Amino acid sequence: MIWNIIIWLALGALAGWIASKIMGTKSGLLRNIILGIVGSILGGFIAGLIGISAKTTSIGGILIAVAGACLVIIIARRIAK
Repeated sequence: MIWNIIIWLALGALAGWIASKIMGTKSGLLRNIILGIVGSILGGFIAGLIGISAKTTSIGGILIAVAGACLVIIIARRIAK
């Protein structure tokens, strides 16, 4: 159980970091983890709606999490303005 949480946090941090590099934001580790986790949830939800399924630890799952994190960054930028 604890290993699953550690893997989720690590993959969330990875997805958040990749999304921050793609979107050109400068943020810290905690924000990357939060963005990655929220993004993976949002990306997984949207992917499920359109019929795409991927394991969390697969390349497809990471790409979905990164896409979701990029979407979260876009939404946060729009709200901030």
